[in-house]
Amino acid sequence: MRECFELRDVDAGGRIGELTVPRADVTVETPALLPVINPNLDTISPRRLAEEFGAEILITNSYIIHGTEDVREQALEEGLHDMLDFPGAIMTDSGSFQLSEYGDIDVTTEEILEFQREIGSDIGTPVDIPTPPDVSRERAAEELETTQERLEVAEGVDTGDMLVSAPVQGSTYPDLREEAGRHADATDLDVFPVGAVVPLMNDYRYDDMVDVVAASKRGLGADAPVHLFGAGHPMMFALGVAMGCDLFDSAAYALYARDDRYLTVRGTRQLEDLDYFPCSCPVCAEHSPDDLLALSDREREEELAAHNLHVTFEEIRRIKQAIRAGNLLELVEQRARAHPAMLDGYRALLDHAAQLESSDPVSKGSFFYTSHESARRPEVLRHHERLERLAVPDSLFLTEGEPARGDEFEASWRVEPPFGPFPRALSKSYPLTAEVPERTDRAALEAAAEGVARLVAANPETEVTLGHRGWPADVLEAVPEDVDLVDLTVEGD
Repeated sequence: MRECFELRDVDAGGRIGELTVPRADVTVETPALLPVINPNLDTISPRRLAEEFGAEILITNSYIIHGTEDVREQALEEGLHDMLDFPGAIMTDSGSFQLSEYGDIDVTTEEILEFQREIGSDIGTPVDIPTPPDVSRERAAEELETTQERLEVAEGVDTGDMLVSAPVQGSTYPDLREEAGRHADATDLDVFPVGAVVPLMNDYRYDDMVDVVAASKRGLGADAPVHLFGAGHPMMFALGVAMGCDLFDSAAYALYARDDRYLTVRGTRQLEDLDYFPCSCPVCAEHSPDDLLALSDREREEELAAHNLHVTFEEIRRIKQAIRAGNLLELVEQRARAHPAMLDGYRALLDHAAQLESSDPVSKGSFFYTSHESARRPEVLRHHERLERLAVPDSLFLTEGEPARGDEFEASWRVEPPFGPFPRALSKSYPLTAEVPERTDRAALEAAAEGVARLVAANPETEVTLGHRGWPADVLEAVPEDVDLVDLTVEGD
């Protein structure tokens, strides 16, 4: 197990953890937001980030510091913590973003890691190759090989007690991402950023982003703290956390404020389009949109940046509480309704339900069925898989209604969409205590029919009768032919 990271709570793929950062002598609770600090442009001071917003960690760019003479000399003389006046942990990027933007940088992995150590960084980053989406497989494989070589170089650099990240690349090829995760996990490096996903998020390709993260996670161990590089919009934090990401860096709070853009968990609004603020943070409680529009450019930028940070940190806290309460996926589903691309992301997340199920707690709070996507959640998949373990009598009545009267069947089990059949003795067990709407949708019925089919397949000698409440004919086609069917809406309970 990696000594620097310890899990405390889990829900779906999300987890609350503790990242120990020895050089800063702090422990950061994850999921955590790392505000991006431009060393040449200070919108919100690092000290204010810590004291007003509760930031425990931030990120700045060591390549920019290295290439800016006066800033470099100050960082070398004072150290990052004194220069930025920040009491928490400081992570530094290496210039890989500039490499992806401009095609070349003038430092090596050894040089930039040694520089990061010299200026007092707590978490350093090697120079990886951030391969963009949709390139040829040949290019993705070649650049991944270069990144892996640089990770091996990074292992040999004397970084003292500075943690070092191991970026996971591979473009949009799941097998390359998984291979990259496995290779990075085998190193003695400490933090694992999933890189080159910003173009996917900029194009609202949240489904592809989820697939990239899922593949990377398959290669990484459970003790690997995962950083989703460049994921700065609060709208998608819950989705990223549910997939298993622990760290998020955000320049959005400042960049959006510069363009008069106002962040919400449901998207971004132009300040001039707002008549009222849908928020009660200090900025929104004290000002109206007209008030901010009347400020100078600099004052307005600072106030908007502060609002953007408030709403962003609030979402991180909301996600932590959802993990603790065991209803993270309900929160993800709420966020998915904010934008069609987010809904694509949530549906992609559920494509990986089997992967999520491996870490999802067996028992937690209440399961709320709120849309047809709920029928694909890990809890439903787990129940279907566990049907094979149940002891089944020679004759069995599966019913949505009351138990059979008389001795026609040896036992009567309940059928509850979307889970399907289960012994009545388990009715008080999670997730079979689920809150399900009276107007059951087709997806829940189809999942229940699949559960019946799984039970019958595992017990071919058992005579099974299914009592259903008017299930459609095409749903019943999933039920094995040798199961007797009773329509309770015709027969009565």
